[in-house]
Amino acid sequence: MKTFLLGIFLLAGHIVFTQTQTGKASFYSDKFEGRPTASGEIYKHSLATAAHRTLPFGTKVKVTNLNNYNTAIVKINDRGPFIRGRIIDLSRSVAKSLGILESGVTEVRIEVLAKDTPVSKGRAEYQAPPAENKKKQQTEQMTQVKNSKAEDFESLPKEQEETKDYYELDVSLVKPDYYGVQIASFQESDNLLKLVHKLKASYASEILIQVKSIDKVKVYAIILGQHSTRQEAEDFMTQLQDKYPGAFIVDMLRKD
Repeated sequence: MKTFLLGIFLLAGHIVFTQTQTGKASFYSDKFEGRPTASGEIYKHSLATAAHRTLPFGTKVKVTNLNNYNTAIVKINDRGPFIRGRIIDLSRSVAKSLGILESGVTEVRIEVLAKDTPVSKGRAEYQAPPAENKKKQQTEQMTQVKNSKAEDFESLPKEQEETKDYYELDVSLVKPDYYGVQIASFQESDNLLKLVHKLKASYASEILIQVKSIDKVKVYAIILGQHSTRQEAEDFMTQLQDKYPGAFIVDMLRKD
């Protein structure tokens, strides 16, 4: 996976974003049944819970198995996993519903949801991968065009006409050597640009836009702050939790 970083000067505001993260998922072993978690709650295989290194306790997260696109919603109530490359530990029942038990470790995508979202009970759900959704949408659009008559197009209201937006940015390629806090990520660059435009009025700070490719899909992540120590980054992340509940620390220290 290639990762590129673009430095952009922009302003951030008081908006809560959908936070996504992609990485490896594992699950609890039998020995943890009945033991207290970091939140104080007792771990049970049958409950839809999970461990994450930084997300606040009580955060609801949708987990998607990127091998079969089964999804489940869990509540974060523990800390971990503490193995490089892994981003979440799932309860055994959730791992079973997602089809992870046999492989043990699987590539997943996690997405922070609203706090009042109910957790999964029983079977996982299937969510078509982005490529399938796009193909289906394109097919529906083509069918609609073929079935339309000339007069249908002539009578289109003004708001359905093509719109164009123009953005002026100061962009430079950078090589960061510090800790930052990721607050949001997008799969569409136009959504990112629209957000930048909205943020200009209320928050002045230099941030990074990290551009990476996951399964041939471009993902754009917003990373705030330039901290020399992890503790500084953690303190900064604490200040952001109310606005960005899914924020987490990104280690960009150079290893050379």
